[in-house]
Amino acid sequence: MSEAVRFQVRYYGPGGPGEAEGLSPGDVLLSNHPQLAGGSHLPDITVITPVFEGGRIVFFVASRGHHADIGGISPGSMPPASHCLAEEGAAVVSFKIVRDGAFQEAGITELLTAPAALAATIPGCSGTRNLGDNLSDLKAQVAANTRGIALVHELIREHGLRTVGAYMGHIQANAEGAVREMLREFSRRQGLPEVGTVTAEDQMDDGSPIRLAVTIDRADGSAVFDFEGTGPEVYGNTNAPPAVAYSAIIYALRCMVKRDVPLNQGCLAPITVRIPPHCLLNPGAEAAVVGGNVLTSQRVTDVVLRAFGAAAASQGCMNNFTFGDEGMGYYETIAGGAGAGPGWHGRSGVHTHMTNTRITDPEILERRYPVVLRAFRLRPGSGGEGRWRGGDGVEREIEFLRPLTAGILSERRSTAPFGLFGGRDAAKGLNLLLRADGRAVSLGGKATVRVGAGDVLRILTPGGGGFGAPEDCAGGGGGGGGGSGGGGSGGGGGSGGGEGSDPHPPQAEAAAVVARGSVHAWRTLQESA
Repeated sequence: MSEAVRFQVRYYGPGGPGEAEGLSPGDVLLSNHPQLAGGSHLPDITVITPVFEGGRIVFFVASRGHHADIGGISPGSMPPASHCLAEEGAAVVSFKIVRDGAFQEAGITELLTAPAALAATIPGCSGTRNLGDNLSDLKAQVAANTRGIALVHELIREHGLRTVGAYMGHIQANAEGAVREMLREFSRRQGLPEVGTVTAEDQMDDGSPIRLAVTIDRADGSAVFDFEGTGPEVYGNTNAPPAVAYSAIIYALRCMVKRDVPLNQGCLAPITVRIPPHCLLNPGAEAAVVGGNVLTSQRVTDVVLRAFGAAAASQGCMNNFTFGDEGMGYYETIAGGAGAGPGWHGRSGVHTHMTNTRITDPEILERRYPVVLRAFRLRPGSGGEGRWRGGDGVEREIEFLRPLTAGILSERRSTAPFGLFGGRDAAKGLNLLLRADGRAVSLGGKATVRVGAGDVLRILTPGGGGFGAPEDCAGGGGGGGGGSGGGGSGGGGGSGGGEGSDPHPPQAEAAAVVARGSVHAWRTLQESA
């Protein structure tokens, strides 16, 4: 989100397109363009409010919300087969959603419904299908920012602007120091030269490679993350704007440091990121990107963690499932298995990395939408075997009660989540459409399909990779138990690219972590050792 705020600062700053108009107290900005304005994908709308003190802007407060529909060629605005940004919904570079304290409902309504005008050239293209929900959610985001500004002003009144600014700087400096310390320690443990490099690679289901070389300078604890060799922009929607790669990197770094630090830009201060132009992670302005934020981001995270030998691959996907018609849209993400790491089994049936959403309660789902939830259970054996076993994915079956358009946007259907240091790969995912007449049709990883009454969609999500050879098992059962909630990966150490011998000897204390599969608990053990 920091990239989105920076863009608006430049946009309304000296020499920017909005310089003449400027920003005044009572103004609130809205943006969602992925490539031009630091966004992730179009459903993620960022609302940014300047904080004025003494007649000048001293801070910005921002909130980002995923909107269930923002137009485009399919309900839910997550089209599996989009090939350009215009097919994915309304795109906004910069708009004052609040001007002088007045909410601009007419203006934002026009922007959100604008994609309908493209229907003549883009068949099926629509404006938002849930305008009322959009407006309510945007007002909630504005209100959240207003509350944040009130808290900032309260801090300023109590401690003074200079002190507040200083402590914000201290928080960033603390995060920077933690990352530099982690990089130095990793370099020493690996026996790297003073300036040494580790590498990792993985690929998307379409074969597009994501290559990473991390060059660490132990003297100052800095690193260069170079994605040279990553595949080119694709004619599909798994392109990811640079902001997504930055987010994956900062997330992985925060997971690997040995102490809890607030997520902030200081984590990236020691890092230089190099992304070649016109590649999968730096596409053109009109490229389709809706899958990049929810799929490619997961692969970038897996590659970063692989380079550091920190954890096996998690399910690598959000399993984006949508259905609806012209007047209704529904969107959910489905859990899978988490990758194992040095001292913990991967959790089963959880969201990991770039996703943290809960799923709709069955009773609410069936009451509000024309579907029946036929099954929702763990998928035993889908996690990769290992000294520490990967978590299991899930199986979810939904029956449709009337004709609808359904879509699935997923990954890890062709390439399995990898294990590390002798750990086995996890099972791949599978999407099956069970027609009412008895036919079973494999949909692949990405598909939009017309369904009828009695049709059932069965989604089998991937597991997580194993860590360490199974024959070296330190004891304990399989993957962690089911349940919802975010999973993560952390713990540092290991050799680049997941090759070589296991650098993590068995530890008796690890048994205390197995039941929880908790990265935080494992970190605590590391710190107390």
